[in-house]
Amino acid sequence: MSLLIRGASQVATPTGHGARRGADLARLDVRPRAVVRCEGDRIAFVGSEEEHDRSFPRPDAVLDAGGGCVLPGFVDPHTHPVWAGSREDEFNRRLRGSTYMEIARAGGGINATVRATRGASRDQLLAAALARLDIFLGHGTTTIEAKSGYGLDLATELRMLEVIRDADRSHPVDLHPTCLAAHEVPPEHRDDPERYIRLLVDEIHPAIAASGLAEAVDVFCERGVFDLDQTRRLLADAPRYGWRIHLHADELSQLGGTELAVELGALTADHLIYVSEAGIRALAASETVAVLLPGTSFFLRSSYAPARAMVEAGCAVAVATDCNPGSSPTQSMPAILALACLGMGLTVEEALTAATLNAAAAIGRAGEIGSLEVGKRADLIVLGAPSYHHLVYHYGVSQIRHVVKNGRLVVRDGLRTG
Repeated sequence: MSLLIRGASQVATPTGHGARRGADLARLDVRPRAVVRCEGDRIAFVGSEEEHDRSFPRPDAVLDAGGGCVLPGFVDPHTHPVWAGSREDEFNRRLRGSTYMEIARAGGGINATVRATRGASRDQLLAAALARLDIFLGHGTTTIEAKSGYGLDLATELRMLEVIRDADRSHPVDLHPTCLAAHEVPPEHRDDPERYIRLLVDEIHPAIAASGLAEAVDVFCERGVFDLDQTRRLLADAPRYGWRIHLHADELSQLGGTELAVELGALTADHLIYVSEAGIRALAASETVAVLLPGTSFFLRSSYAPARAMVEAGCAVAVATDCNPGSSPTQSMPAILALACLGMGLTVEEALTAATLNAAAAIGRAGEIGSLEVGKRADLIVLGAPSYHHLVYHYGVSQIRHVVKNGRLVVRDGLRTG
């Protein structure tokens, strides 16, 4: 099956098979009035319509971009898409002055979602996750990293990862699963956190590794959750299990989680609101991608990660939604691009690369997705606007008109087609 996307005002994309850094983060290949040809699930051509017509036979199908801009599908490298319940009451309490940690100590926060998720069936969790994935897709996201972490016991963590697997099989959005059983200390172990760490190391992580349901592991490295030594112990077996490492680091305090992520060869260090200058230097000298989450800063009314300093230091920077029920309940990468620019000081070009090619690098997939280049997967979006600048300039509304995933049109005029 071949599909030709024509009638675009421009095709804009970063290029390459790895994360862009420094000045290269802002370099896009912008081709006015170019066409994109998909053969099966791959991109076969990007260039002028005249050259296409000389080189290729008539396509099986044509999608008219209607003067819109064609971009790579967004890659969201930090999400928590499987949960039950809701926490809008906590949102209102924060508006009245309660802090995130105060709410957590009172039984809210992550543990509130844990209670609801433990009580939900697999079918209930899957239905909720699929509904969220529809929203991801409608906002132009074609691939996500998907964390567990609202079970905090073996049975529920496995159930969450099974839901992620089943959603990946049945939904156009690709899901890359991460075990985040070390998301918090559950209430039944609050009086003895070391007992939960032993349970994770001796039982939960080995069982999940044996199941084959996760390709990566994550830990919430933070004061009051898991400190540096505990995090190091929790991740010691990751290489043996074949797991990539992600790390929630320096979100609420300057603990040194960023430096630990680099020391452990982590694929990403995430949040980084309180990253130190030493942490920035360590990231810049490493292959670890800094995954920044401006939606969380916006929703919690906290500081933003120092994105500008990271880019200028030469760090590989990506952005993500952190979609979750407590601190960033959104699936909109266009909203994240706006916050990355207006809240963290990125340019539109930098933010776009951070949400596509660099985000793909943050899940180890930059060779496959994240840019519109021959041989890569045919994941792309068509805006209802003539330029990629409109993603940020015309903020607060969806500019996503069409979505193509693996060479198939899955969203047409904002509606699911398959």
